Amino acid sequence: MDYIHLNEMEFYGYHGVFPEETKLGQRFRLTVSLAVDLKKAGETDALEHTVHYVEVYNTCQSVIEGEPKKLLEAVAENLASEVLAAFSLVKGIRVLLVKPDPPIPGHYKSVAVDIARGEFV
Repeated sequence: MDYIHLNEMEFYGYHGVFPEETKLGQRFRLTVSLAVDLKKAGETDALEHTVHYVEVYNTCQSVIEGEPKKLLEAVAENLASEVLAAFSLVKGIRVLLVKPDPPIPGHYKSVAVDIARGEFV
C-alpha cells in the first residue's frame, strides 16, 4: 500500500469537556495518512488517479472547525468516516489528532489520539 500524508495541519475548534474549551476554543494539530494505491497516478501523472490534497484539507478543516464534540476520540472518528466516505480511492486512514494546550494542570507537551480505520497497514 502507498500513503499520502498531510502533516501537522492546524485548526481552531471548540471541542472538549470543560466549559472554557467549548466557549473559548483552542488549537488542534492534525496529521492524516491516507492509504491509496498511487501506482497509476505515478505512471500517468494524472490527478484523477490520486486524492487531491486540497480537498482532503478542506474536509479536515470542516470537521475540526465544525460541530463541537466532547471527546478527541469522537472528532477523530468523525474525521475518518468523512474522509473514507468522500474519497473512494482512500482504502484506509490514520488520524493523529493533537490538542497542544488542553486545560489540565501539569507539565506536558500535548495530549493526542491516534486511530486507524479501513485498510491501513
